[in-house]
Amino acid sequence: MLRHPASISNLCRFFPLLLSRISYAQSPDKDTTSIQPIAGATGAAPLPSHASSEVIEISGTTTTFRPIFTVPTDADVGVPVLPNINDPNATDAQTVCPGYNATNVKRTQYGLTATLNLAGPACNVYGTDIDTLNLTVEYQSADRLAVRVVPAYIVTSNSSQYILPTTLVHQPTIDADADMSSLTSDLSFVWSNDPTFSFTIYRKSTGDTLFSTSGTKLVYENQFIEFASALPDDYNLYGLGESIHGLRLGNNFTKTMWAADIGDPIDFNIYGSEPFYLDTRYYEVDSSTGNMTLVTSNGTNATGDYVGYSHGVYNRNAHGQEILLRPTNITWRLLGGSIDLYFYAGPTQPDVTRAFQTSAIGLPAMQQYFTFGFHQCRWGYANWSQVQDVVANYEAFAIPLENIWTDIDYMKEYRDFDNDPVRYNYTEGETFLSNLHASGRHYIPIIDSAIYSTFNRGNETNSFLRNPDGSIYIGSVWPGYTVFPDWLSGGAGPWWTNEMVTWHNKVAFDGAWIDMSEVSSFCVGSCGSANVTMNPVHPPFELPGEPGAVIYSYPEGFNLTNATEAAAAASASSSQAAAASTGAASSTTPIYLRTTPTPGIRDINYPPYVINNVQGDLAVHAVSPNATHADGTEEYDVHNLFGHQILNATYNALLAAIPGKRPFIIGRSTFAGSGKWAGHWGGDNTSLWAYMFFSIPQALSFSLFGIPMFGVDTCGFNGNTDEELCNRWMQLSAFFPFYRNHNTLTAIPQEAYVWASVAEASRTAMHIRYSILPYMYTLFYLAHNTGSTVMRALAWEFPNDPALAAADRQFFLGPAILVTPVLNQGATNVSGVFPGAGGLGEVYYDWYTLAAQDVSAPGANITMDAPLGHIPVFLRGGYVVPTQEPAMTTRDARRNPWGVIAALSLEGKARGSLYVDDGESVVQENGTLYVEFTAADNALYAFARGTFDDTHPLANVTVLGVQGAVGNVTLNGMAVPQEGVVYNESSKALVVSGLNNFTVCGAWKADWVLRWG
Repeated sequence: MLRHPASISNLCRFFPLLLSRISYAQSPDKDTTSIQPIAGATGAAPLPSHASSEVIEISGTTTTFRPIFTVPTDADVGVPVLPNINDPNATDAQTVCPGYNATNVKRTQYGLTATLNLAGPACNVYGTDIDTLNLTVEYQSADRLAVRVVPAYIVTSNSSQYILPTTLVHQPTIDADADMSSLTSDLSFVWSNDPTFSFTIYRKSTGDTLFSTSGTKLVYENQFIEFASALPDDYNLYGLGESIHGLRLGNNFTKTMWAADIGDPIDFNIYGSEPFYLDTRYYEVDSSTGNMTLVTSNGTNATGDYVGYSHGVYNRNAHGQEILLRPTNITWRLLGGSIDLYFYAGPTQPDVTRAFQTSAIGLPAMQQYFTFGFHQCRWGYANWSQVQDVVANYEAFAIPLENIWTDIDYMKEYRDFDNDPVRYNYTEGETFLSNLHASGRHYIPIIDSAIYSTFNRGNETNSFLRNPDGSIYIGSVWPGYTVFPDWLSGGAGPWWTNEMVTWHNKVAFDGAWIDMSEVSSFCVGSCGSANVTMNPVHPPFELPGEPGAVIYSYPEGFNLTNATEAAAAASASSSQAAAASTGAASSTTPIYLRTTPTPGIRDINYPPYVINNVQGDLAVHAVSPNATHADGTEEYDVHNLFGHQILNATYNALLAAIPGKRPFIIGRSTFAGSGKWAGHWGGDNTSLWAYMFFSIPQALSFSLFGIPMFGVDTCGFNGNTDEELCNRWMQLSAFFPFYRNHNTLTAIPQEAYVWASVAEASRTAMHIRYSILPYMYTLFYLAHNTGSTVMRALAWEFPNDPALAAADRQFFLGPAILVTPVLNQGATNVSGVFPGAGGLGEVYYDWYTLAAQDVSAPGANITMDAPLGHIPVFLRGGYVVPTQEPAMTTRDARRNPWGVIAALSLEGKARGSLYVDDGESVVQENGTLYVEFTAADNALYAFARGTFDDTHPLANVTVLGVQGAVGNVTLNGMAVPQEGVVYNESSKALVVSGLNNFTVCGAWKADWVLRWG
């Protein structure tokens, strides 16, 4: 039906509407193969842009307008489908399928090949069985073993069904030195035909079975592949993104991979697909015999002798899929593609992660220095003036602000690559951005994945997805009826670059925020094919703040701290829900669509095997699986890669738009390897304490996926936050690589300056963050060059402690900084562990007091005071952390003097490093600088190499854990004046200041040694 505005408030529904990016889980789909006018339109003919004009009088002025058409809700409703795992009538492929037998087994230089033939009559349970398969096994390097299974007969017409092109996702290959290195592999492949084909991967050094399909059958059909492996009791698996879940996945979890635009439901599939897991196993070592026993329970002895071994498994498959984690096994079920497995021997998490990145997904993108400053955004900044006010308020409240962002508010009718000519006009924007850049700050706009305004240029280059009949696929997103880039066409990449360059000439943005890239569409099928002239239209759901969608939600415990306001909000929420209610829920049992395989034909809209997709029907809130690419590939086969490809295109576009500078991109949908181009944020989370906790395992999981530039919408996106939650969250996120505050339209403001306590807590945490930015930047340099991680789980730093296997309420930033945040409402203290301390050789120093933390016994859970506004942070003994005096921007902080903190181990030693460059360039024409620090025997040494000219002096050195009184202190043999030497007998901290005069040419211009005695 058409909506006819009858008042000024309703007239505001005319574009520019206050449109949202939030995602609603709608019910399932319509037949996507037909192209019909959208339901609810006034007939088959499209509505002309001038049709149905209405006249009203506002303040004595007669105004003519066109009512805005609202896309019907049922446009985004699909066919009811029941996930196989929830269907009591579903056929178990293992009971009816024959499996395969291996024949023609041949040794090769690096492994073996074989032919796999069906071991009996085809079952065709969820597709058409493939009679003959090819098996290839390769020992590709000392620590990597590949196992591939593909159909024996692949032709051009069915290639995309099974073969993931290496041009889209890199495929690991045999190392150049594999002739020798593979001989030292700790992995062993063994196969059997008893009773049907199976294989087992062993670790030679321990005899442990890492992966075994023994006792199961291989099922390989054109729309269904299943294979499974046994796992030990109480196993420790991590990874398999993307979902909101604890770090340790547990043994009762189904991980679905189908990129979905939905606001962060717990345990379901969301934006990205990361088909990799880390498996860590602990063994108790018998001190007398050296024999090792696998630990298969949580009951361990804090003083026991354990050793941990980790390995990784990567299945290079981009089709829709689900991975079933059950108490005794893991089962992979794929809707297509091939089996393309890579086993990484480890034996530690750093070994696995490094090998995974260097061989398969690429090393993480090196970020510009400014990206580690604080970012502020919200959906609802109405114009440049409001954005300027936000920047000015941060300055007035002395809270560092590095980057200001705008959501879809800035767009002209929510169309990419064009600004609203009134609220965000180019002239005013040029002035604002000129002043912003002069202050050392930066601007990042959102860019969505659906296109309207630049259609003609893209269409000329054949840049858009099409329907099976060759017509252009037209869905619905924020601009209304839209088209979608076809990244498999030859024209989409150059077209995207041209649009970015053209727009950057008008708006000098500094990076790109890529959203809606699953790719999302607000209707099922090509709903806009006959309706484009109706644009602009309202989406098929209410927006935050509209009648029926007013935001009344607050965090857990809000009723305890704000009882009156909470009661009023609860009452209003109940009234709103009652008004929206349609009466008693229907007791009718839903009739689910169940499809049966047609021999040789794929049902790509409704595959016979139904994965546990959060949206149900695969086409709901997404481009339909039958959308067709320029090369004939169907979206069904590459849906999970759209976000990956748009990040690649945007990376190349930014290189052209901002030549010479490292592209800064934050994207929503990712795949294995996206980290070499972009960072990621956790999507549309909610202002709840639970989501603050989940941000930690999210970040740690993306460390495993090679995307260290990760953060979440601090204080929460959906719903209203409150002072206490925002206070705690602003402090926690200060230790994440990507640090941004962002919330939804019409929710209460949550900028850091809104509450006095949040402002103070933010200043405290940011002072630490900006002080250690040199350390964080160095961590990213190492990640970019070596594949190391930035945020780290406790278990990764202490791989031989099984008690840490599930620890995800604390984390390390690099190896040296331990963060223990408060994650519970109303808490004034927090408990945490100090791995390796309590008599096992490790020591930790409180950031604030500089004193060593007292740990009574190994593994002890220590309770620490943590009043509101305080986040416990500790420096780990044995490490050196470079610092720089903080400032309001990273530009100004980089101009300040240096500092060094040496946290001594119990043996009086420490080590660390510092990387310095110009902070932005792709090619460092002015050279780089790498400084190594070593502390031992009452001395701290700094050795530098490189040609980058840094002229900022060394201001101070702090040494923690200095035992005994300190007399003279010298720097390169020159005595430091006594007034610059302070030793605290209680904290055992030595602070040496006033070193500027010793290093006037630059802290690293010459090597130096600081001695104390």
